[in-house]
Formats: sequence, structure tokens, C-alpha cells
Amino acid sequence: MTTPNKTQNVKQNAKSTVVTPSMKATVGKPGFVTLAPFDPYAVLKAPLSTEKSIRQIEFENKLAFVVDQRSTKRDVKEAVEQLFKVKVTAVNIQNSVQGQKRAYVRLASGSLASDVSADLGLI
Repeated sequence: MTTPNKTQNVKQNAKSTVVTPSMKATVGKPGFVTLAPFDPYAVLKAPLSTEKSIRQIEFENKLAFVVDQRSTKRDVKEAVEQLFKVKVTAVNIQNSVQGQKRAYVRLASGSLASDVSADLGLI
């Protein structure tokens, strides 16, 4: 089975279909779900500016974001690459005690997290 493009119709599973922010489903033909275009602003809620995240920006070339509860690593990677025009090498997800879902995004060596954080107004 091939993965669908964002403009194709996808046959719904008889059990249930999990809709992530990247899949914003709309009703089309009966039994089909039409996928809307990817919205990176629905995935990333806000950048984190804690002591830990600032240290990671400076020493580990990582950015930290609060993300939507239903977003996946793939959604976060695609959103960061689209919004900030950088190359992402790894994404780690953490559910915090406060009920937030946090994403720690490692950037490639050619992209500097300090430049992106300066554009965001963190540093």
C-alpha cells in the first residue's frame, strides 16, 4: 500500500482513523477522507524559553517547542523545516508533568539554532 499524497482521498479504516494536525480531515465521498494541506502553525504552539532550552540552543544546537497533543515526530519535523527553512536531523517528544507535549528538535550542523532563536526573540 502506498502512502497518499495530501490531495488524494484515503479510504477510512473500518475501526477508526486517527487524524493528526497534518491530516486535517474533511468529509468527501462516503467512506473517504480528504486530506487538507499541511498547516505547520497547527503543530507548533510556542517556543520554550526555559534555562534548559536556552542551554540546548547554545551547546547542543537544539530548539524546544510546545506542540499540539496529537502531533507526531514527523509532523514536528515537517513544520520546523517549513517555517524556519532549516534541516532537522532528530526530533524527541516529551509529555511534561504540566500536561504539555514538548518537542526537542536537533538541527543539522549547517543550520544554527541560535540564528533561529534570535529570529524568534529568545536570545
